[in-house]
Amino acid sequence: MLKPNQLREAMTASSPLLQRNPESLNMFVDSGRIVSTLASSLSFEYQYQLNILVTDYAGDIDLIIVPVLAWLRENQPDIMATEEKRRTGFTFKADVLSDTTCDLSIDLQLTERVIVRSVDGALHVDHVGEPPLPDNTPYQIYTNGVPVSGGRV
Repeated sequence: MLKPNQLREAMTASSPLLQRNPESLNMFVDSGRIVSTLASSLSFEYQYQLNILVTDYAGDIDLIIVPVLAWLRENQPDIMATEEKRRTGFTFKADVLSDTTCDLSIDLQLTERVIVRSVDGALHVDHVGEPPLPDNTPYQIYTNGVPVSGGRV
């Protein structure tokens, strides 16, 4: 699994408080499962809940949430794509410790696709990034060679 370390790097890079206190950023993989089929390859998908725990945080919580959102937009955009995933894909809890500090717990529903290929009798494993988002390229629809509509995706 690559996403927990990638997210840790992104969060630390954007937060001076986490840079000074890296031990306050903890990550746990909960409720993980492997999804695989009887297809000809051993390719599979990790599906798991990543719990991020930031302890004794004394900064503006927006400085944690916004970098996570930016990372998700690039690395798990489906969390923002449907009402269901927006409701369950990114949740949080805060334990207020004092007037200035809290423990912040964030839960993210993440997936990672892994392609396994057999090449010359050896298995090659590659982690695959997220599919690109639509790019709003123009298109025209043709029926039997006749244009019937045009517009943007």
